[in-house]
Amino acid sequence: MIKYIIRRLLQAVPVVFLITVICFFLMLMAPGGPQAQFNQNRFVTQTQVTAWLKHWCLVRNPGPGDMAAEYGGWLGVWNCQDGSLLSDKGLPNFLPAAMGGGDNGMVHGDWGISIYLNQPVLDVILDRLPVTLLLMTTALAIWLTLAILLGVIGAVKRYSIFDQIVTLFSYTFYSLPTFWLGLMLIYLFAVSLHWFPSQLIQSPRISPGPFASQLWWDAFGSNPTKYGWDVAMHLVLPVTTLVAVSVAGDSRFVRSAMLESLNQDYVRTARAKGLGERRVVFRHAFRNALLPIITNGALEVAFLFSGAIVTETIFGLQGMGYLFIQGLRAHDYFLLMGIVFIGSILVVVFNLVADVLYAIADPRIRYD
Repeated sequence: MIKYIIRRLLQAVPVVFLITVICFFLMLMAPGGPQAQFNQNRFVTQTQVTAWLKHWCLVRNPGPGDMAAEYGGWLGVWNCQDGSLLSDKGLPNFLPAAMGGGDNGMVHGDWGISIYLNQPVLDVILDRLPVTLLLMTTALAIWLTLAILLGVIGAVKRYSIFDQIVTLFSYTFYSLPTFWLGLMLIYLFAVSLHWFPSQLIQSPRISPGPFASQLWWDAFGSNPTKYGWDVAMHLVLPVTTLVAVSVAGDSRFVRSAMLESLNQDYVRTARAKGLGERRVVFRHAFRNALLPIITNGALEVAFLFSGAIVTETIFGLQGMGYLFIQGLRAHDYFLLMGIVFIGSILVVVFNLVADVLYAIADPRIRYD
């Protein structure tokens, strides 16, 4: 298993590389550019703009060589100052700085500068990442639990009143756009009933600082109930928005997988041996139905990340999704590429996790 994981991680490198190449050149083809932000500031001269763009390999020319240099500068294999593959010390630029390589680009931990926020991209992402991780992990835990429970019970009690109600719920919520459902939840539970807050991750009146900052952790340590409950109340509506749409589709998927498993011969044999119905369902049928469920769950992580972009924008959560929309409006290439890079890493990692879970769920699966 260890050898397989190492081999898959090595195979993931060209996959992530290809994803970043496609995304980067698609952004270069988009209208506007990094210099658009400077054109709005009359105190910045064209000479300063050109020098800044050259420093970050962002001088946009139609030639393919210049476009490759832009990508190489972002990745860290191209020396933007000298315009070559060699660092200032004459060694390959992609080598670590301690070994005589360069210090620019992703491979050196330099994700660039956000033009919109005028901060290092990595610092900006690390500041916003806790909000998105909290939203995604909470939604993922509730979503998988509900989808599995509703799907399994619906398969065991198929065509019952419970199964018909779940089916109606699934078809209704699966057809609803995420942004519309979020707006309706805000109108009903925040504006009309005043049960839950509609914006942000915490109340500004009681917040000692940004969420997950040192000030917030110090305050949370002194009064975890107060600050934990405040964050939980702010998460109810956005988590509900993500979970409702996801559970609606995945509960039907789990039900289908369970029905196929319950109709297999080994389930009939287990029942013929006199095993209890609960053991037949969870020990035999459900365990064999896990494989397609694991596959679908791994693929849904990407959907959850993209759904968080819309959800965070609607509810004003200062997370990665909200940050992506800001960067998109500002043509902030470095910021957008940093977020895209993290998203591609998530997809690759969770597909690897799914393969590992296959072997845990089904002992017959072995990786050489």
